[in-house]
Amino acid sequence: MLSDMHGDSDSPPSDTRLPSLLALRCFEAAARLENFSRAAAELHLTQGAISRAVRLLENELGVTLFDRRSRRVYLNDAGRTLARAVGEGLNLMRQAVGELRATTQQGKRWVLSCEPTLLMRWLIPRWPDFKSRHPEIDVHLVAGGGPFTFASGIDLAIRRDDFPWPDSYHVEPLFVEKVGPVCRFDKAAAWFTTKKAHTALKPTAPRLHTRTRSGAWQEWASAVGQPALDTPGQTFDHFYFSLQAAVAGLGVAIGPWHLVRDDLDSGVLAAPLSFVEDGSRYCLLSAQPLQPNSPQADLLEWLRTLA
Repeated sequence: MLSDMHGDSDSPPSDTRLPSLLALRCFEAAARLENFSRAAAELHLTQGAISRAVRLLENELGVTLFDRRSRRVYLNDAGRTLARAVGEGLNLMRQAVGELRATTQQGKRWVLSCEPTLLMRWLIPRWPDFKSRHPEIDVHLVAGGGPFTFASGIDLAIRRDDFPWPDSYHVEPLFVEKVGPVCRFDKAAAWFTTKKAHTALKPTAPRLHTRTRSGAWQEWASAVGQPALDTPGQTFDHFYFSLQAAVAGLGVAIGPWHLVRDDLDSGVLAAPLSFVEDGSRYCLLSAQPLQPNSPQADLLEWLRTLA
Protein backbone atom coordinates (compact mmCIF):
# COMPACT_ATOMS: atom_id res chain seq x y z
CA MET A 1 0.00 0.00 0.00
CA LEU A 2 1.36 3.37 -1.03
CA SER A 3 1.93 5.94 1.61
CA ASP A 4 0.16 9.33 1.48
CA MET A 5 3.39 10.99 0.39
CA HIS A 6 2.99 9.26 -2.97
CA GLY A 7 -0.35 10.83 -3.77
CA ASP A 8 -1.83 11.57 -7.18
CA SER A 9 0.90 13.38 -9.12
CA ASP A 10 -1.73 15.15 -11.24
CA SER A 11 -3.22 16.95 -8.25
CA PRO A 12 -1.82 20.49 -7.94
CA PRO A 13 -0.56 21.67 -4.59
CA SER A 14 -3.27 23.43 -2.63
CA ASP A 15 -1.43 26.76 -2.66
CA THR A 16 -1.67 27.03 -6.48
CA ARG A 17 -5.42 26.48 -6.68
CA LEU A 18 -7.15 29.50 -8.21
CA PRO A 19 -10.19 31.12 -6.57
CA SER A 20 -13.46 31.14 -8.47
CA LEU A 21 -13.59 33.21 -11.65
CA LEU A 22 -16.76 34.95 -10.41
CA ALA A 23 -14.99 36.07 -7.23
CA LEU A 24 -12.06 37.35 -9.27
CA ARG A 25 -14.38 39.25 -11.64
CA CYS A 26 -16.14 40.86 -8.69
CA PHE A 27 -12.82 41.80 -7.14
CA GLU A 28 -11.45 43.21 -10.43
CA ALA A 29 -14.45 45.52 -10.87
CA ALA A 30 -14.36 46.61 -7.22
CA ALA A 31 -10.61 47.22 -7.40
CA ARG A 32 -10.78 49.17 -10.65
CA LEU A 33 -13.61 51.39 -9.39
CA GLU A 34 -12.73 51.32 -5.66
CA ASN A 35 -16.47 51.31 -5.09
CA PHE A 36 -18.60 48.24 -4.37
CA SER A 37 -21.85 49.91 -5.48
CA ARG A 38 -20.48 50.89 -8.88
CA ALA A 39 -18.93 47.46 -9.32
CA ALA A 40 -22.31 45.89 -8.55
CA ALA A 41 -24.03 48.10 -11.14
CA GLU A 42 -21.42 47.23 -13.77
CA LEU A 43 -21.78 43.48 -13.21
CA HIS A 44 -25.56 43.60 -12.66
CA LEU A 45 -25.21 42.23 -9.13
CA THR A 46 -26.08 43.57 -5.70
CA GLN A 47 -23.62 45.44 -3.53
CA GLY A 48 -23.94 42.64 -0.99
CA ALA A 49 -22.90 40.07 -3.59
CA ILE A 50 -19.77 42.06 -4.41
CA SER A 51 -18.93 42.47 -0.72
CA ARG A 52 -19.41 38.74 -0.03
CA ALA A 53 -17.28 37.76 -3.05
CA VAL A 54 -14.45 40.01 -1.90
CA ARG A 55 -14.68 38.73 1.68
CA LEU A 56 -14.58 35.10 0.49
CA LEU A 57 -11.58 35.90 -1.68
CA GLU A 58 -9.79 37.56 1.24
CA ASN A 59 -10.57 34.58 3.49
CA GLU A 60 -9.31 32.12 0.90
CA LEU A 61 -6.07 34.02 0.31
CA GLY A 62 -5.57 34.87 3.97
CA VAL A 63 -4.95 38.58 3.29
CA THR A 64 -7.04 41.71 3.22
CA LEU A 65 -7.25 43.36 -0.20
CA PHE A 66 -8.97 46.61 0.76
CA ASP A 67 -8.65 49.11 3.57
CA ARG A 68 -12.15 49.96 4.75
CA ARG A 69 -12.53 53.47 6.16
CA SER A 70 -15.63 55.59 6.69
CA ARG A 71 -17.82 53.49 4.40
CA ARG A 72 -15.20 53.72 1.63
CA VAL A 73 -12.83 51.05 0.35
CA TYR A 74 -9.26 51.62 -0.79
CA LEU A 75 -6.93 49.08 -2.39
CA ASN A 76 -3.95 48.18 -0.24
CA ASP A 77 -0.62 46.83 -1.51
CA ALA A 78 -1.85 43.22 -1.67
CA GLY A 79 -4.99 44.35 -3.46
CA ARG A 80 -3.01 46.30 -6.05
CA THR A 81 -0.80 43.28 -6.74
CA LEU A 82 -3.78 41.00 -7.30
CA ALA A 83 -5.76 43.64 -9.23
CA ARG A 84 -2.92 44.13 -11.69
CA ALA A 85 -2.62 40.40 -12.36
CA VAL A 86 -6.36 39.75 -12.57
CA GLY A 87 -6.88 42.77 -14.83
CA GLU A 88 -4.15 41.61 -17.21
CA GLY A 89 -5.60 38.10 -17.24
CA LEU A 90 -9.14 39.25 -17.97
CA ASN A 91 -7.89 41.56 -20.70
CA LEU A 92 -6.04 38.67 -22.35
CA MET A 93 -9.21 36.59 -22.25
CA ARG A 94 -11.31 39.43 -23.67
CA GLN A 95 -8.79 39.95 -26.46
CA ALA A 96 -8.77 36.26 -27.37
CA VAL A 97 -12.56 36.11 -27.32
CA GLY A 98 -12.79 39.25 -29.42
CA GLU A 99 -10.36 37.88 -32.01
CA LEU A 100 -12.29 34.63 -32.23
CA ARG A 101 -15.59 36.45 -32.61
CA ALA A 102 -14.13 38.68 -35.31
CA THR A 103 -13.22 35.66 -37.40
CA THR A 104 -16.18 33.39 -36.68
CA GLN A 105 -19.14 35.77 -36.24
CA GLN A 106 -19.09 37.97 -39.32
CA GLY A 107 -22.87 38.28 -39.16
CA LYS A 108 -22.91 39.48 -35.56
CA ARG A 109 -24.68 42.68 -34.53
CA TRP A 110 -22.02 45.05 -33.22
CA VAL A 111 -22.84 47.51 -30.44
CA LEU A 112 -21.43 51.01 -30.92
CA SER A 113 -21.73 53.37 -27.95
CA CYS A 114 -21.50 57.08 -28.74
CA GLU A 115 -21.75 60.22 -26.63
CA PRO A 116 -25.41 61.31 -26.76
CA THR A 117 -25.11 64.77 -28.34
CA LEU A 118 -22.58 63.56 -30.91
CA LEU A 119 -24.88 60.64 -31.68
CA MET A 120 -27.95 62.85 -32.13
CA ARG A 121 -26.45 65.78 -34.01
CA TRP A 122 -23.62 64.20 -36.00
CA LEU A 123 -23.65 60.41 -36.30
CA ILE A 124 -27.33 59.55 -36.82
CA PRO A 125 -27.87 62.13 -39.61
CA ARG A 126 -24.96 60.50 -41.50
CA TRP A 127 -25.77 56.90 -40.65
CA PRO A 128 -27.85 56.22 -43.81
CA ASP A 129 -24.67 56.78 -45.85
CA PHE A 130 -22.84 54.11 -43.86
CA LYS A 131 -25.75 51.68 -44.25
CA SER A 132 -25.84 52.24 -48.02
CA ARG A 133 -22.09 51.60 -48.28
CA HIS A 134 -22.05 48.60 -45.93
CA PRO A 135 -25.49 46.96 -45.86
CA GLU A 136 -23.91 43.70 -44.67
CA ILE A 137 -22.65 45.23 -41.39
CA ASP A 138 -25.20 45.20 -38.57
CA VAL A 139 -24.42 47.90 -35.99
CA HIS A 140 -26.63 48.79 -33.06
CA LEU A 141 -26.19 52.41 -31.95
CA VAL A 142 -26.55 53.23 -28.26
CA ALA A 143 -26.09 56.52 -26.38
CA GLY A 144 -23.50 56.59 -23.62
CA GLY A 145 -20.91 58.98 -22.26
CA GLY A 146 -17.92 58.85 -19.97
CA PRO A 147 -16.33 55.71 -18.51
CA PHE A 148 -17.55 52.28 -19.64
CA THR A 149 -16.40 48.68 -19.85
CA PHE A 150 -16.41 46.29 -22.78
CA ALA A 151 -17.61 43.60 -20.39
CA SER A 152 -21.03 45.31 -20.39
CA GLY A 153 -21.77 44.28 -23.99
CA ILE A 154 -20.22 47.25 -25.83
CA ASP A 155 -18.02 46.34 -28.79
CA LEU A 156 -16.90 49.81 -29.86
CA ALA A 157 -17.23 53.28 -28.32
CA ILE A 158 -16.79 56.86 -29.49
CA ARG A 159 -15.61 59.09 -26.67
CA ARG A 160 -13.92 62.46 -26.16
CA ASP A 161 -10.66 62.07 -24.24
CA ASP A 162 -11.77 64.23 -21.31
CA PHE A 163 -11.55 61.31 -18.86
CA PRO A 164 -8.98 58.53 -18.30
CA TRP A 165 -9.59 55.09 -19.79
CA PRO A 166 -7.68 51.85 -19.18
CA ASP A 167 -4.32 51.45 -20.91
CA SER A 168 -5.56 48.13 -22.30
CA TYR A 169 -8.15 49.88 -24.52
CA HIS A 170 -7.15 50.19 -28.17
CA VAL A 171 -7.49 53.81 -29.33
CA GLU A 172 -8.04 55.10 -32.87
CA PRO A 173 -8.14 58.94 -33.09
CA LEU A 174 -11.02 60.32 -35.15
CA PHE A 175 -10.87 64.13 -35.03
CA VAL A 176 -9.86 67.01 -32.79
CA GLU A 177 -12.48 69.05 -30.99
CA LYS A 178 -12.98 72.60 -32.33
CA VAL A 179 -15.27 74.96 -30.44
CA GLY A 180 -16.63 78.48 -30.79
CA PRO A 181 -19.55 80.72 -29.77
CA VAL A 182 -22.66 80.10 -31.89
CA CYS A 183 -26.06 81.74 -32.00
CA ARG A 184 -29.12 81.94 -34.20
CA PHE A 185 -28.15 83.59 -37.49
CA ASP A 186 -30.61 86.49 -37.21
CA LYS A 187 -29.35 87.31 -33.67
CA ALA A 188 -25.69 87.64 -34.57
CA ALA A 189 -25.80 91.35 -35.33
CA ALA A 190 -27.37 92.10 -31.95
CA TRP A 191 -24.95 89.99 -29.90
CA PHE A 192 -21.64 90.48 -31.76
CA THR A 193 -19.92 93.69 -32.79
CA THR A 194 -17.40 94.25 -35.56
CA LYS A 195 -14.93 97.14 -35.49
CA LYS A 196 -12.00 97.46 -37.90
CA ALA A 197 -12.46 93.88 -39.08
CA HIS A 198 -12.35 92.64 -35.46
CA THR A 199 -15.41 90.77 -34.25
CA ALA A 200 -16.19 90.42 -30.54
CA LEU A 201 -18.97 89.10 -28.37
CA LYS A 202 -20.87 91.89 -26.64
CA PRO A 203 -20.79 91.76 -22.82
CA THR A 204 -24.59 92.03 -22.79
CA ALA A 205 -25.13 88.99 -25.02
CA PRO A 206 -27.05 86.25 -23.15
CA ARG A 207 -24.85 83.21 -22.72
CA LEU A 208 -25.98 79.62 -22.52
CA HIS A 209 -24.35 77.01 -20.29
CA THR A 210 -24.64 73.28 -19.68
CA ARG A 211 -23.91 71.21 -16.59
CA THR A 212 -22.31 68.44 -18.64
CA ARG A 213 -19.66 70.89 -19.90
CA SER A 214 -19.73 73.50 -17.18
CA GLY A 215 -16.31 74.89 -18.10
CA ALA A 216 -16.99 75.29 -21.83
CA TRP A 217 -16.82 79.09 -21.87
CA GLN A 218 -13.64 79.18 -19.77
CA GLU A 219 -12.01 76.50 -21.96
CA TRP A 220 -12.85 78.47 -25.10
CA ALA A 221 -11.46 81.68 -23.59
CA SER A 222 -8.24 79.88 -22.69
CA ALA A 223 -7.96 78.42 -26.19
CA VAL A 224 -8.22 81.87 -27.83
CA GLY A 225 -5.91 83.52 -25.30
CA GLN A 226 -8.50 85.55 -23.46
CA PRO A 227 -8.79 85.93 -19.68
CA ALA A 228 -11.21 83.66 -17.86
CA LEU A 229 -14.78 84.83 -18.32
CA ASP A 230 -17.37 85.47 -15.66
CA THR A 231 -20.36 84.55 -17.77
CA PRO A 232 -23.63 84.19 -15.88
CA GLY A 233 -26.58 83.03 -17.94
CA GLN A 234 -29.13 80.30 -18.39
CA THR A 235 -27.88 76.78 -17.62
CA PHE A 236 -29.26 73.54 -19.04
CA ASP A 237 -28.89 70.00 -17.79
CA HIS A 238 -27.45 68.62 -21.02
CA PHE A 239 -25.20 69.92 -23.79
CA TYR A 240 -27.80 69.11 -26.43
CA PHE A 241 -30.34 71.44 -24.77
CA SER A 242 -27.95 74.40 -24.75
CA LEU A 243 -27.39 73.97 -28.50
CA GLN A 244 -31.12 73.72 -29.12
CA ALA A 245 -31.57 76.87 -27.06
CA ALA A 246 -29.10 78.62 -29.36
CA VAL A 247 -31.10 77.40 -32.37
CA ALA A 248 -34.23 78.80 -30.74
CA GLY A 249 -32.58 82.22 -30.32
CA LEU A 250 -32.27 82.21 -26.54
CA GLY A 251 -28.61 83.15 -26.44
CA VAL A 252 -25.04 82.30 -27.39
CA ALA A 253 -23.67 78.81 -26.68
CA ILE A 254 -20.25 77.25 -27.03
CA GLY A 255 -20.69 74.89 -29.95
CA PRO A 256 -18.29 72.15 -31.09
CA TRP A 257 -17.96 72.37 -34.88
CA HIS A 258 -18.94 68.76 -35.53
CA LEU A 259 -22.13 69.20 -33.51
CA VAL A 260 -23.27 72.42 -35.18
CA ARG A 261 -21.90 72.05 -38.72
CA ASP A 262 -25.28 71.03 -40.15
CA ASP A 263 -26.99 74.08 -38.61
CA LEU A 264 -24.20 76.29 -39.95
CA ASP A 265 -24.56 74.81 -43.44
CA SER A 266 -28.33 75.32 -43.38
CA GLY A 267 -27.99 78.92 -42.17
CA VAL A 268 -29.81 78.38 -38.88
CA LEU A 269 -26.75 79.12 -36.74
CA ALA A 270 -23.87 81.53 -37.15
CA ALA A 271 -20.34 81.36 -35.71
CA PRO A 272 -19.04 84.95 -35.94
CA LEU A 273 -15.76 84.10 -34.15
CA SER A 274 -15.20 80.83 -36.01
CA PHE A 275 -13.74 77.81 -34.16
CA VAL A 276 -10.54 76.93 -32.33
CA GLU A 277 -9.08 73.61 -31.17
CA ASP A 278 -9.61 73.12 -27.44
CA GLY A 279 -6.94 70.44 -26.95
CA SER A 280 -9.26 67.42 -26.80
CA ARG A 281 -10.16 64.86 -29.44
CA TYR A 282 -12.68 62.15 -30.18
CA CYS A 283 -11.53 58.54 -30.50
CA LEU A 284 -12.91 55.13 -31.43
CA LEU A 285 -12.19 52.69 -28.60
CA SER A 286 -12.09 48.91 -28.85
CA ALA A 287 -11.02 46.04 -26.63
CA GLN A 288 -8.31 44.98 -29.10
CA PRO A 289 -6.71 46.31 -32.31
CA LEU A 290 -9.01 46.30 -35.31
CA GLN A 291 -8.29 43.59 -37.83
CA PRO A 292 -7.73 44.74 -41.45
CA ASN A 293 -10.76 44.27 -43.71
CA SER A 294 -12.98 43.61 -40.70
CA PRO A 295 -16.39 45.31 -40.19
CA GLN A 296 -14.86 47.41 -37.42
CA ALA A 297 -12.06 48.57 -39.74
CA ASP A 298 -14.64 49.51 -42.38
CA LEU A 299 -16.52 51.55 -39.78
CA LEU A 300 -13.33 53.31 -38.69
CA GLU A 301 -12.46 54.22 -42.29
CA TRP A 302 -15.94 55.63 -42.84
CA LEU A 303 -15.88 57.64 -39.60
CA ARG A 304 -12.59 59.22 -40.61
CA THR A 305 -14.04 60.35 -43.94
CA LEU A 306 -16.55 62.44 -41.94
CA ALA A 307 -13.92 64.31 -39.94
